Amino acid sequence: MLNPGGAENRARICKVTRLGSQSLCACNERTSTMGVFLAARSPALILRARPLCMNNILSTTEHRPWPLPKSPWVMTQRWNDLLFAHWPLPASELTNLLPESLTVDTFDGSAWVGVVPFWMDQIRLRRFPRIPGANRFPELNLRTYVRERHTNQPGVYFFSLDAANPFAVSTARLFFRLPYYWARMKVESAAERMIHYSSDRMLSKRPAHFRARYRSLGKPCVKGGIESFLTERYALFTAGGRGELSRVNIHHLPWPLELAEAEFEVNDLPQAHGIQLPDTKPLLQYSRELVVYIWALEGLGSPATRRATAPVPAGP
Repeated sequence: MLNPGGAENRARICKVTRLGSQSLCACNERTSTMGVFLAARSPALILRARPLCMNNILSTTEHRPWPLPKSPWVMTQRWNDLLFAHWPLPASELTNLLPESLTVDTFDGSAWVGVVPFWMDQIRLRRFPRIPGANRFPELNLRTYVRERHTNQPGVYFFSLDAANPFAVSTARLFFRLPYYWARMKVESAAERMIHYSSDRMLSKRPAHFRARYRSLGKPCVKGGIESFLTERYALFTAGGRGELSRVNIHHLPWPLELAEAEFEVNDLPQAHGIQLPDTKPLLQYSRELVVYIWALEGLGSPATRRATAPVPAGP
């Protein structure tokens, strides 16, 4: 057990209460907040956080490309110490890996594949109490960027999502049809706010291992351009066994991105899913934290049904 007050552990403690208005209510009473160590066998963090400014987040929508869904959200989470690592690829290398109803979205003529490690907390299902042991854990995802072929709606498509909590893995597979995998994971914060991250997939026919360390450079990213293309996505798509497409709407404030540096010791996650990354340096961004609201899975129909409707012309 980590002792947050012990001198030997102070270098490994990461302060997780943020003063940014995007996620915590500055008007609420102060709390003592610390926390830091994440592992699959002991996912609990030593953490207390102030309540989220739900109304502020849900009422800020001018940055969205389409309105919030009329139905209520079903889950909220906070994503912490997140790294976006992106590599460009020819779109033709991803086309056959996508469901029929999706097409590769490109920027400057290239598709982009992202490897995204982070840890999440403050997980809550609407109208349900918090589930002990399932409120904080690491996650690592492999993703690309797509458009729905008939509506031209942009979104994210996940090739895989690894998580350290088996309950979360089974729940996400059941209710959101997402390709989650159970993994042994560990996240530590070292000196100079360096994040050490490791993941080893378990009980899978597609083994995948990841070792990296990364940190923010303390400088904000330029807004717009490739950064917005990669991160400002408010829907994710997934397909069932027969190719039927579904969508999950999400909402958050604009990403507070910072320039980052990273070293990847092991990263065979893309290869496990038939993707060969180029031998080039990735585009890196870091986000300290972001609160996210998630809506229920929404069925969009089978490929045959969608082919029967006229597609919307592709936009910019």
